[in-house]
Amino acid sequence: QVQFVESGGGLVQPGGSLKLSCAASGFIFSNYYMSWYRQAPGKERELVAHISSGSGVTNYADFVKGRFTISRDNAKSTVYLQMNSLTPEDTAVYYCRRTNVRDYWGQGTPVTVSA
Repeated sequence: QVQFVESGGGLVQPGGSLKLSCAASGFIFSNYYMSWYRQAPGKERELVAHISSGSGVTNYADFVKGRFTISRDNAKSTVYLQMNSLTPEDTAVYYCRRTNVRDYWGQGTPVTVSA
């Protein structure tokens, strides 16, 4: 079945960086756009970025533009999120999923930005 396993989160100081990974399985990865989402404590889940299936065209939410980079490795069925210049407002659980597909959510990977 379709599965997403997110990893790479942790505790980081403001201004620091993290790189998240999401290993996908159960479908032909290269055929699908992929998205990263996040959910902060007490808030709704929100879209962070997505990447197209073929040429890797990317799109970002305004609140991460210039700081986060989404990428993918189709050979490894993995999508990445490089996060730089992190702020406490980036504290959240981060999830990946196929774009515009109502997949079940994975367990996510928690990111905490704190001094």
